[in-house]
Amino acid sequence: MEQQLVDKKDLTEQEIRTRYITPAIRDDAGWPLGQIREDVYLTDGQIHPRGKSAPRGKRKFADYVLYHHNQPLAIVEAKDNNHPLGGGMQQALEYAEMCDAPFAFSSNGDGFLEHDRLVIAAPGARVVIERGLPLNAFPSPDELWMRYTQRKALPPDVQAALNQPYHYEFGGKTPRYYQEVAINRAVEAIAGGQDRILLVMATGTGKTYVAFQIIWRLWKAGVKKRILFLADRNILVDQAKTNDFKPFGGAMTKVVKRQIDKSYEIYLALYQGLSGSEEWQDVYRQFSPGFFDLVVVDECHRGSAAADSAWREVLEYFESATQIGMTATPKETEYVSNIDYFGEPIYTYSLKQGIEDGFLAPYKVIRVNLDIDVDGWQPEEGQLDQFGQVIPDQEYTARDFDRTLVIEERTRRVAHRVTEFLKATDRFQKTIVFCRDIEHAERMRQSLVNENADLVARNRRYVMRITGDSPEGVLELDNFVDPAERYPVIATTSKLLTTGVDVQTCQLIVLDTVINSMTEFKQTIGRGSRIKEEYGKLYFTIMDFRNVTRHFYDPQFDGDPVQVYEADEDDPITPPDEMADETEGEGPGDEPKKRRSRDKLYVNGVEVHVLAERVQYYDVHGKLVTESFTAFSRENIRRTYATLEDFLTKWNEADRKSIILLELLRQGVLLDKLQEEVGQEFDPFDLICHVAYDRPPLTRSERARQVKQQAYFDQYEEKARQVLEAMLDKYTNEGIEALERAADERKMTTFLQVLPFSQFGRPIEIVRAFGGKRPYLKAVRGLGRQIYAMAA
Repeated sequence: MEQQLVDKKDLTEQEIRTRYITPAIRDDAGWPLGQIREDVYLTDGQIHPRGKSAPRGKRKFADYVLYHHNQPLAIVEAKDNNHPLGGGMQQALEYAEMCDAPFAFSSNGDGFLEHDRLVIAAPGARVVIERGLPLNAFPSPDELWMRYTQRKALPPDVQAALNQPYHYEFGGKTPRYYQEVAINRAVEAIAGGQDRILLVMATGTGKTYVAFQIIWRLWKAGVKKRILFLADRNILVDQAKTNDFKPFGGAMTKVVKRQIDKSYEIYLALYQGLSGSEEWQDVYRQFSPGFFDLVVVDECHRGSAAADSAWREVLEYFESATQIGMTATPKETEYVSNIDYFGEPIYTYSLKQGIEDGFLAPYKVIRVNLDIDVDGWQPEEGQLDQFGQVIPDQEYTARDFDRTLVIEERTRRVAHRVTEFLKATDRFQKTIVFCRDIEHAERMRQSLVNENADLVARNRRYVMRITGDSPEGVLELDNFVDPAERYPVIATTSKLLTTGVDVQTCQLIVLDTVINSMTEFKQTIGRGSRIKEEYGKLYFTIMDFRNVTRHFYDPQFDGDPVQVYEADEDDPITPPDEMADETEGEGPGDEPKKRRSRDKLYVNGVEVHVLAERVQYYDVHGKLVTESFTAFSRENIRRTYATLEDFLTKWNEADRKSIILLELLRQGVLLDKLQEEVGQEFDPFDLICHVAYDRPPLTRSERARQVKQQAYFDQYEEKARQVLEAMLDKYTNEGIEALERAADERKMTTFLQVLPFSQFGRPIEIVRAFGGKRPYLKAVRGLGRQIYAMAA
């Protein structure tokens, strides 16, 4: 009676839920409490690095998620009674899409609006997708489950597999929303008879945990009885066995020393441990082809995509088994395809989505341009390297450095800049330095040791080279990835750490290698994508010395995989752009194909400087935004011109402003990048004065207007005045460089031959309008001085 007297318009959203919506779902529709989850947080809120702080954005949460066993069936969004019945529908649909829930509901306490996401309408057909329901007519659990299973045509055995619970231990983790989607889709597909499955999930989003839950539910339901889990790195197998797969207990074994025991049900193995270069070494043939019901391939981009790889041999031998490929980076080239083998992904959860949801760490990018990388280097005629070899007379570029030509000062400069960053932030943040090859990784280790001599003297493991050929380094890998272990802090490597290695507290990734493959790029930056809040790891930094982060702007980055496999029988397996530069693999058991050190040329005595540096961060729109290039430029300008007066004096004395601009360019002041931040319409002069000395900038249009107000043109005859006015317009549109060309005796003829100047006659006629070449040059240079007359 009291409830009827209450005006709903005066109730809060929570009161509407408590008095009307929850009773309608629980009491009227008969949903058990165990199937109703309220205030379900779906995301953690995106992290936004700003300086030294990293606040989180708003978390997304659903008011109600209604389950049938493991399957989210419905999302219900509530609003107060001042909203219309469907006021929460768009939000409900967003969450239903995220969770793979087939039904979405909105309510304001008066009733429900239902949206059926399973409806498939033919073109032009009239169907009912949304309908209003009275408050006491919310569908029961059995009704929604029946509608779901009938629409999807799920037979009883598939339903039984879907109803098999997750493995859960008290206090343990439960699946996130995207993991639930991946697990449910895989279980449904496999129980329904699909024999090839591809799951694409970004590094750090829990692929191994998802694989475990899929296997657990299928195994417990009796759908799959003997399972093989394959990986290509020992650390991947050991991590799985020790952590996520631990509940399998005595039913599980790891294949070691090529010994096969057929009494187990769950097998974990390196594919190198099952196959060999000769057929007699293929120990997997000790199993019958039908022994396994399910084969799961972790990091399947590493080999199973290639038609004649060792993985493919194992998979084809067990072809009767259901096979799941899991990767963060499906490999799709003209020659290699995951999709060709496994089919289209049944689910994709991208790095971008993981960052936006707050489950993956965002990144800052520091792009460091070394002058030698930008300008290249050429030896003197007959110059010898350190070992007396003649250096071929050619121009060497960034692609050659540390591959065919080693400039020791460049290595030291990179190590110095990395150390400067660590000293300015935290010298004990886990750091991975990716190098061109193993030899380069060793030289980088030496340089970093010398740059950090104080900490290395305290503990020799502060810097370690972790590569496949170094037993000492490989032994330290477990310590490096363990968040609780302080040492090693800095690891130099080539390929060993690019994939699969879970370095949860890695906060700095240094790219001093060439990466042309999008697959390798995603795997490499994925080493820093995990969040470890209890250790202060909320974001990571990428320091790029080779312009590798250009891949962030590639349409393929985080795009959907596309089927492009068209290789013929005689085509090469690995196309040029997918080949590693120096080393194909460094994992234990692999045979690295290394360039011999003496195949390189070694040069000392070359000066190397930082030309430019930009700091960028991942913004809320998924774009890299420059954070502190302006501050970097300010410091570099003031290093050259300590005060505004120093700069103005130099500027006003210079007949050619381009000389000053070139000098600043060499100091790392990239004016085009400053224009991107401050404004394209500003003159370089104003950019410099504003960024370095806090003077309000004037646009080129404003400066041109000032010149017109000074009556500078009145001293010239009509034709000459028109030419100067056209030059001023040219300055407004193109900048001071246009006037520099007009005042250059070598370029002025070409300059005057194009519009708008050609309308005044031939170049010689234009010059005569000023009384000759000397008066013409004086007038144009005077115009340039007039533009900056107000600057002094």
